[in-house]
This record gives sequence, structure tokens and C-alpha cells, in this order.
Amino acid sequence: MTQPAAPAVAELFVGDRAPDFTLRDQFGQDVSLSNFRGSKAVAVLFYPFAFSGVCTGEMAGIRDRLAEFLTFDTEVVAISCDPVYALRGWAEADGLNFALLSDFWPHGAVSQAYGVFDPTKGCPRRSSYVIDRDGVIRWAVHNPSFAGARSRRASASVTRTRVTLARRIPLSKGRWASAACRKFLDSWDLKS
Repeated sequence: MTQPAAPAVAELFVGDRAPDFTLRDQFGQDVSLSNFRGSKAVAVLFYPFAFSGVCTGEMAGIRDRLAEFLTFDTEVVAISCDPVYALRGWAEADGLNFALLSDFWPHGAVSQAYGVFDPTKGCPRRSSYVIDRDGVIRWAVHNPSFAGARSRRASASVTRTRVTLARRIPLSKGRWASAACRKFLDSWDLKS
């Protein structure tokens, strides 16, 4: 039986204004992208599922290096379609001490606005964006879903691409991303 192909990623480009959103975090508090406008660059990370092996490993990697990423000019938010209660349990179980945002209802609306929602799986694709202080997308990567033995080789290729792009992140008006933001992107290692 053949599965229908997932739709292509929507056309959001570096230089486009990032779609604004307000989502609840694992504590039930509203977090809006626009609240950071004018003060912080934001790394927005979409991941498929809380408690899954790959996502747990990735978020643990962020947790372990969080002090390097959260600065006066950089914030990290991670988004999935899991309900707030699942995110709270996952954050407590794995010590995840950064904003885990729930795109649960309307189901996947923010993921769809960013063009990363996979309707066949009901979750976002693994994707990352850096949004500058002016709310403009300055870097983006969409990781393919890997299956089988080729996944590690493809994963290493995507990771090398991320590291290369991370070293070239321009922010608005001739500024470049902070060293902390570049370190963050270098560390966002794809494990599957």
C-alpha cells in the first residue's frame, strides 16, 4: 500500500517576515514570537514528537548547552503538536528547561504557517529557523524524514550544511548573529 507523498515545504524564504504566533508553553503560559521583536533573535525549532528517541536526544543536547544559547540577544523555543500536558511531563522527566510550545489546537496551525506540517503523520517536520530582532527569517533548514540505512549518511550531510550556513547568518542592518546563536546552530545535530 502506498502512502500519499507529503506536501512540499511552503515558500518561506530567508528575508521573509516570520509568521507571528502565540502558543502555550509546558506551563500553560502564552509565548508570542512578537514579544521578542526589537530585543532578541529567536531560534524556532520544530520537532515531531515529545518522548520519541530522536527528539529526546536533540532536546537533551540543547538542554545541556542551553547556557551558551540563551543570552541577552538570543532565545530558544521548540514547537511540536503535542498537548501542553505531554510537554510538561516530558520537560519534567528529561529536565528540559526552555520553552516547549504546543501547536496542538488548532492542530498544527503554526507548523502549517511555517510550511513544516506533515498531514500524513500529524506532526511538524524537523525544521529550524533563526528569526532576527526585526521578525525576519535569517536562516532556515528543513530536514528530510529518513528511513533505513542511508539515514546516518544523509543526516551527516544535513548537519554539515547546517554548520556551514550557521557561520553565515546575517542579522538586520549589517549585523551578524551572536556567537551564542552560531554555537547553537552548530550544535543542532540531526541524529536520524
